Amino acid sequence: QVQLVESGGGLVQPGGSLRLSCTASGVIFRFYNMAWYRQAPGKQRELVADITSGGTTNYADSVKGRFSISRDNAKNSVYLQMNSLKSEDTAVYYCNARVAIGSTIDYWGQGTQVTVSS
Repeated sequence: QVQLVESGGGLVQPGGSLRLSCTASGVIFRFYNMAWYRQAPGKQRELVADITSGGTTNYADSVKGRFSISRDNAKNSVYLQMNSLKSEDTAVYYCNARVAIGSTIDYWGQGTQVTVSS
């Protein structure tokens, strides 16, 4: 059974930092491309950052220079370091694992709330 478990969300003041973690089980983690998405109230889910199985990273324009995605294959984990947080970063953040073997297979975590407010 595949599980993605996120942690690290919470309430932070504007300008602050948070580090999200996602630990996977039930998958051969090193083969998966990993990503963080977020969904704010009334908005569609959007890609925040992703990292391929080979370590190549990609970021949404809105978070470039502020967020950093990384992975530790030995710990089956992916991380999102979020600095200089803004109120518009408030959302539920979801971990995603994706692999393409013929067809594309996606797994999702349950989400973790990040609230940026003074």
